[in-house]
Amino acid sequence: MAKNTTSSTTVPDTAWLARGCHRGPEPEQDVRRNLIALKAAGVLDDFLDLDPVEAARSTDMFPRDESADPGPSARRLFEARWRVADDVTVRAQLTTYEPESRRKDGEGVTWVLAAEAERAWDTRWPSPATVFWPDSDRVAWDHDTVPGISLRTPNHLPKDDGELRRRLRDCAKQSWFIHVLVHEAMTPGTRGRQPITAFLPPSLRHRVIEHRGTPEQAQIADFVVKRELGVGVPRGGAVVLPMTPQIPGYEAERFTVRNVFLDGTEPTELLCKIVEFAALPRPLPADAEQALTRLRQGWHLLTPDEELVHARAMVTQYARALESMTASCDLYREAAESAMAALADATRGDGVPRQPLPEAAREEASPLKALTKAFGRFRDPNRQ
Repeated sequence: MAKNTTSSTTVPDTAWLARGCHRGPEPEQDVRRNLIALKAAGVLDDFLDLDPVEAARSTDMFPRDESADPGPSARRLFEARWRVADDVTVRAQLTTYEPESRRKDGEGVTWVLAAEAERAWDTRWPSPATVFWPDSDRVAWDHDTVPGISLRTPNHLPKDDGELRRRLRDCAKQSWFIHVLVHEAMTPGTRGRQPITAFLPPSLRHRVIEHRGTPEQAQIADFVVKRELGVGVPRGGAVVLPMTPQIPGYEAERFTVRNVFLDGTEPTELLCKIVEFAALPRPLPADAEQALTRLRQGWHLLTPDEELVHARAMVTQYARALESMTASCDLYREAAESAMAALADATRGDGVPRQPLPEAAREEASPLKALTKAFGRFRDPNRQ
């Protein structure tokens, strides 16, 4: 799940997508508890907890897009439906996956979350992440698939130069999140150590990861981001890091802030840069495209009206399939009758073979030739 390729399409403005890692012992149980609590509180219209294999078997007999299949490594599939802004319905799926390797301690369980609204997404809406995951520090769901990176807390840059380069490179190429690098002009106090992401609108809060460089890391942080990503970070400032491939419209100067005061006050300028960056059209990662296809084509949590529409569509599909099967049976019957007639003609109808014919005529009148012609007409009913 860590590797990422990009499709030629962009993320729809109706969608909210995220991929992370749960490093706790019971990820699926954490999701269930949160969904049950939100349903009881009236936040959710409804939710489903599905085994991926059974979910795939419960789909129609008619073929779907293969990318709607969560894949053999899927552990569990959760669906939830809720409303925002009074009447806008949001549908979301969370899929948990087996770790690629169990050799590393604390590798965790990868999760993919795809949500889509009936209209363009508003960052003021609740975060889909906190619909499935409890917004609590005691549940370790908020890790990136890039090792050592967390969502809801500042991530200090590694001291080792090689590790620092690898981390920034991996974040740019593999992560689905927006990454922001902040340099501390001086060691902040307690309030300054709080994440700046806490000031973001709710739906953007869990799409942004904050990195922090200590005062003594000013030169090395600036050198590494220039070498690896082609941007710089000012001393005591911040920069929204580019993604790979680079998003059209991204310019380093446009998303750089010269001064960020880490005193607990709202960093207004930096927040505006993050919101502006998040609004840019960005390429849709291939894994994200599959998650969005699965949400749209592999949806199970239907409303009563949707179930009625689905049932009517199924009746129509079955009627067409039955009609096709009936037509096939008629063609088979016609072919069999033609074959029997050809056989009767070849044997005079009494089992007595006809007199030998010349080679060409014998070939033309042979039962095999007659059968071939008969079945040829079956394959192509328009053929004379």
